[in-house]
Formats: sequence, C-alpha cells, structure tokens
Amino acid sequence: MPKDYYDILGVSKSASQEDIKKAYKNLAKKYHPDINKEEGSADKFKEVNEAFATLGDESKRSNYDRFGTTEGFQGFEGGGFQGFDFEDIFGDLFGGGMFGGRRRRSRGADLQTEVELDFEEAAFGISKDINMTRIANCESCQGTGAEDQKMHTCTVCNGKGKKRNNIRTPFGVIAQMTTCPECRGAGQIPETPCSSCGGEGRTREKKKVSVKIPAGVDNGSTLRVPGEGEAGEAGYGDLYVHIYVKPHKIFERNGNNILLTIPVSFSQAALGAEIDVPTLHGESKMKIPSGTQSHTVFRLNNKGIPDIHSGSKGDQLVKVVVKTPTSLSKDQKELLEQLSEGNEHLKIEKGILEKLKEKFI
Repeated sequence: MPKDYYDILGVSKSASQEDIKKAYKNLAKKYHPDINKEEGSADKFKEVNEAFATLGDESKRSNYDRFGTTEGFQGFEGGGFQGFDFEDIFGDLFGGGMFGGRRRRSRGADLQTEVELDFEEAAFGISKDINMTRIANCESCQGTGAEDQKMHTCTVCNGKGKKRNNIRTPFGVIAQMTTCPECRGAGQIPETPCSSCGGEGRTREKKKVSVKIPAGVDNGSTLRVPGEGEAGEAGYGDLYVHIYVKPHKIFERNGNNILLTIPVSFSQAALGAEIDVPTLHGESKMKIPSGTQSHTVFRLNNKGIPDIHSGSKGDQLVKVVVKTPTSLSKDQKELLEQLSEGNEHLKIEKGILEKLKEKFI
C-alpha cells in the first residue's frame, strides 16, 4: 500500500508549500537521531524526509497527487533535496555545526587588570588611569585589512562567507556548511592588504584608560568597563578591573560601617567626658557618660562609608577601652584608696577577689 506522505507530515492535501516546509521542519527536529534517542526515531526521521522529498518538490508533488507515486524518486542521493537549504531548517538547532548554521561574528576578548586603592579612595571614590596594551582595530584600514579600505567579493564562497560540502551519512548525502577558508567568513577580501597591519585588520596598541572608581567600592570587587577590551569582528570586548583596598591604620570596615577602638582614661570613664573622635569625614565630638565601662560601643550616625548603589552612609562604631594607669603618684594612690573605701561596688569586687584567692591559692 502506497505511503500517505500528507499523513506522515500531518498536513492536508491543500496545504501550501510553506505549510509543508514548516511541518517538515518541526518533525525533522523532533525525530533527528542526534536529538531523539528513542527506538524507531531514525526510521521515522527517514520517513519524514522521504515524504518531504516528494511534497517539497512541486513537480514530484504533482505526480504524487495524480498517480500516487513519484517518477524517478531517488531519496536523498537522487537530488530529492536539490535546491533546499538545510541551513534554514537546522541552523538554529545546531548553531552552525553539521547543517551549517550562519557563522556568528564574535566580539573581541575581555581583558583583566588589578587596581590597589587606599582606604579613603575606596570610601569616597576616585578616577584611576590604567596603562595597558591590547589588540585594537588598525587605524589605517579601520579594521578591514585593506589598503584604502577597498574590498572585493570572495570568489571561493561568492561573498557568502561559507562553503558547502556534501557529507555521506546513513540517511543519504547531507550538505554541510563550513567557514570559507579564503575570507575567513567575511565574504570579502582586501584588494590590497593594508601596509600597516599586513591585512590582519588588527594591531597592538598602548592605551591609557581612565576608570572611575565609585564611592563605597569594597576589597575584592570587580568593575566592568565596557568596550575597553580587545577588538573583534563584532566589536570590542570589556575590561574587568579587580579592586584591592589597603588596610587602614586605625579604621576597620564591616559592610558600610566603620569600626574604631579608642582609649579613654579612668577618670573620663568614671566622671564622663566629651572627646574628639577621628572619622573618615573629619573629627567628631562624642560624649562619654559617667560610669562608662570598658569595651562599651557607641554609634556615630552617618559617619561610615557610602553604599555603592544607594549612596546612603553607614555608621561609625566606636569601642572605648578604659586605660588603667600604670604609674601613680603618692597623692593619686591616696585618692584612689579613698575612692575605693567610699565605693560599695569596689568593696564587693574586692570581697569576690579575696574569696577567689582563698580558694585557689
């Protein structure tokens, strides 16, 4: 019993050539052996191709509609797909592989470099000049590789940038598209190679790039500078700048907050005081309440580092450490003894200390 090619492709007898082509495209992708590993997919793929070889050719389709057969049908090798572009069917699926999808022009390579910043430079932002060597478009030929930018069509590929080769497979002969070796996919060849770059279209250049470092950038951050990489057929790549921030002598960073440890005298902690505290934004007054204990942390609002996205500042956290005097005059000792005798809190601590001595000594 003759095969119903319309039924195989899932189209009606009144279907247009475009509908037949669309149906074949979907089924060929579905049953292609490189994609569908199910048993019977290869036979189904061959059957779909056989149906399209007939219905996709108007002359053979006419014979099939009239007589239920095709005169001289020879499958793949007999030219059943002559004039049909497999690239249109499989190009998006294989990306230029076996069936020859269009060659994609690639942009240039990305470059990477490192920049070291002072603590304050990272906090407030700065512009840094970076000297580098990169591959760039030749200025003489504007990247064409041709003297005076004069080009002619490649005779090997007729300007298509690709070359067709026929490959024999278990399913017949299939066209493979490869990049033209003569024009390297450009489709054009310089009439006279550029004397500056030898026809390559690219040269090495030294360049100074000014990079704007945003306020609040942190150690280990990476900044992308678009278009400052190397040249390629589809444009320049990017430059990636890796940031390293040197430690500060007195400040530490915790997110957008600044940490600072500052010593205060025994009398300042006991009696209270107002002290000058260094910040990234200059000195700031801070009150020490009377009776402040060592390692108490105070907060200075908006004295930290700006957020790199919102710009809002963090805080500065100030930890006070009470500095115990190491040498006292006779009068100072007498005053502390009087203070100890009149301070019940110190007496309790003294009592605890004596009990500990009795237990462990």
